[in-house]
Amino acid sequence: MSESSLFPGFLTDDISTTGATIRTFRAGSGPPLLLLHGYPQTHVIWHKIARRLAENFSVVLTDLRGYGDSSKPEEGERHRNYSFRAMAQDQLEVMRHLGHERFYIGSHDRGARTAHRLCLDHPDAVRRVCFMDIVPTLRMYRDTSMEFATKYMWWFFLIQKAPLPERMIGADPEFFLDYHFQVQNGTPGALTAEALKEYRRCFCTPEAIHASCEDYRAAAGIDLEMDEGDEKTGRKVDAPVLALWGGKGEVGKLWNMLEVWRQHTNAPVEGRALNSGHYLAEEQPEDVLQEFLRFFRD
Repeated sequence: MSESSLFPGFLTDDISTTGATIRTFRAGSGPPLLLLHGYPQTHVIWHKIARRLAENFSVVLTDLRGYGDSSKPEEGERHRNYSFRAMAQDQLEVMRHLGHERFYIGSHDRGARTAHRLCLDHPDAVRRVCFMDIVPTLRMYRDTSMEFATKYMWWFFLIQKAPLPERMIGADPEFFLDYHFQVQNGTPGALTAEALKEYRRCFCTPEAIHASCEDYRAAAGIDLEMDEGDEKTGRKVDAPVLALWGGKGEVGKLWNMLEVWRQHTNAPVEGRALNSGHYLAEEQPEDVLQEFLRFFRD
């Protein structure tokens, strides 16, 4: 199924930023709301709720650099071009290009880590933010246990020196992708055939596989240094935070989600577990929709 059938009424743009070209979809009117996806997906994660959100917001969907139909730049020194700082800068420039100086962010997985960095680097731009199924990257690596390393093995596999993971995934990318979804999804049938077709189209190429590995390599290196720098200076998120996580998933079992985010945020933090695995917006779209409608207000 074409993307237009998944997002009827959304305008499509390729917006050039300082370091990439970002595929962007937009619709609606009202306060601006940026929605960011995670690994190994694209903006398609929002297809069950985007149109309804556009009844209340100016909704902007993007593919992160290295994902979907956004560009896949060279990695740069120490994987710098796939740092969350670089990804966050893309999103800030996209929103400014569209005339949005301050905006809400709904974010999942790698997109939520991008949103976290955007909140830290550009606090005046973010009105409120929802982080879905993550705790901060530095905290996750510091608290690594055998259980976490087993359940989130790709955090340690994808960071290996190229081309090892690229060659191994590339031997059967659809198997790798489908297995990843099987492990993370807590609601059989939630990932529709139309969405899965798009995920396979976008992920199963050498360029996309390499770019997504670069994302994880940056996170295990230069991103941690940035996070440690923020920790030393006491920099935290200033925007109000909504934390949502999957009650059937692993992150909420391994960390006290609200307590962790309160340690990293100066503003109020609220949230809850949903009856889902990792893919909240696809597994429990009505719950996510209602939480967004309630939370994204001033």
